[in-house]
Amino acid sequence: MQGESLEFSLLSIFSFLSFFTFFVIQKLSNKLLGGSLFDNDFEKPQAFHRNETPRSGGLASIISFFIFVLLNNLLFSTLYLDYLVLGLGLFLIGFLDDIKIRFSPKARLILMTFFLLIFVKIFSIQINQIDLIFLNKLLSLNIIYIFFIVLCFLFIINGSNLIDGFNGLLAFQLIIINSLLLYINIENEFQSLSILITAQIIILLIFLLFNFPSAKIFMGDGGAYLFGTFTALNVIETNNLNPNISSFFYCIILFYLFFEVFFSFFRKLIQKKSPIKPDSRHLHMLSYKILIIKNPGKDCNYLNTIFINSIYCALVLPSILVKESGTLCKYWFFCLIIIYLFTYFRLNSFVKKKIDI
Repeated sequence: MQGESLEFSLLSIFSFLSFFTFFVIQKLSNKLLGGSLFDNDFEKPQAFHRNETPRSGGLASIISFFIFVLLNNLLFSTLYLDYLVLGLGLFLIGFLDDIKIRFSPKARLILMTFFLLIFVKIFSIQINQIDLIFLNKLLSLNIIYIFFIVLCFLFIINGSNLIDGFNGLLAFQLIIINSLLLYINIENEFQSLSILITAQIIILLIFLLFNFPSAKIFMGDGGAYLFGTFTALNVIETNNLNPNISSFFYCIILFYLFFEVFFSFFRKLIQKKSPIKPDSRHLHMLSYKILIIKNPGKDCNYLNTIFINSIYCALVLPSILVKESGTLCKYWFFCLIIIYLFTYFRLNSFVKKKIDI
């Protein structure tokens, strides 16, 4: 009981301090770094706002996370060093773009890959079980194993950044994913990881107070990279601690983040475009255009977030009931691929008829 009381006190104090951090950062955004955090590029493909808005959500999030780690270390002597190092490193890579220090998508990808390779090696990051026999054989080779882990991080991190274009879209998506992970870890009494995931959910909920339905701040690339990194680590840790759960269950809950990047990469190659440069043909952008067509004059930014995440919940949440069945989870995952492809091509066809994109 005393341990539970301490945890509750920690999270209560942390919630207050995190809200205060976001409030101060949002109010001071125009003064931080000469106002360079303000996003006033309304012409980029992924821009769906018409007012200057600071990309300071990531900065407030990383400060909040440091506060949590400090408080948690004082009470429970747990440091979460791997989360701190990798989270800060990936945050800084994204934050450079937030403060308008630009470098090419290719250079950014190389930098991320290099940093992840070092991190995976230093902290000996491992994925203990994968429900594909042929893949397990390939992963017996150390170089392929390390490359696979880095690739997993890259998919989730870039997937998080890719969908971070509408108010609350990424935050709600990550809250749903991490809530499922939290449920699994609480059910199996993994206290340390449960507290850590809860703290991340608190930060995301507080961010939503400033971002949804109307945005006073954006997450920014730094914030998207930070929480993409944390979510990837949360999944790996939960997978390793809960061997009774199929690894394909985690593929299901990460499906949208993963497949959006995977599909877009090959779609752009077929269209003879750069696979690492942004365009306006992603699923969440097509659905936004359809909502505009169907609801002229309405603010469809936050409506698109509700629409996308509602469909995601309907397709993914029931899988918690079969999370221990590798066979059913595999079938579920491949069904999601079919549903995504069918939906994408239908939406794309409809938008082409109505709007020249």
